[in-house]
Amino acid sequence: MKKEINFVLNGSEVTVAIEAHKRLIDVLRGPLGLTGTKEGCGEGECGACTVIVDGRAVNSCLYPALEVEGKSVTTIEGLLGTDNNLSIIQEAFVDQGGIQCGFCTPGMIMSTKALLDDNPDPTEEEIRDALLGNLCRCTGYVQIIESVKSAADMVKNQ
Repeated sequence: MKKEINFVLNGSEVTVAIEAHKRLIDVLRGPLGLTGTKEGCGEGECGACTVIVDGRAVNSCLYPALEVEGKSVTTIEGLLGTDNNLSIIQEAFVDQGGIQCGFCTPGMIMSTKALLDDNPDPTEEEIRDALLGNLCRCTGYVQIIESVKSAADMVKNQ
């Protein structure tokens, strides 16, 4: 039996009929066709599936889809600007080499966005704390931390 849910997705209102047991990632990648959000571990350990729900970074692999009723959800696709230009955060990750294989990148970027929306001038320790739930097997994190610092600088100077 399906239940209809209504929420704001990347700035647009959506309605989707889902089965009650579905996770948010299943709905995003399935009926809504937004495949930028990646499923890594499926257990909330890696952060690849991070999206923002009502301003808070969450693991969409653990988030019950029914819980987004009436809420606002932002995915990596929602960061693109007009004419599909990269967001400041995405640009910083490209410029600083914070992207290697790219699998963790959407989750890293969404965690960064949640951090910078809440704290546009984070310390390195605050950056590291914000990214604790995101795992990367390629970069060693140095370039990712530099990417977040660069994005913070660009946000401040915008």
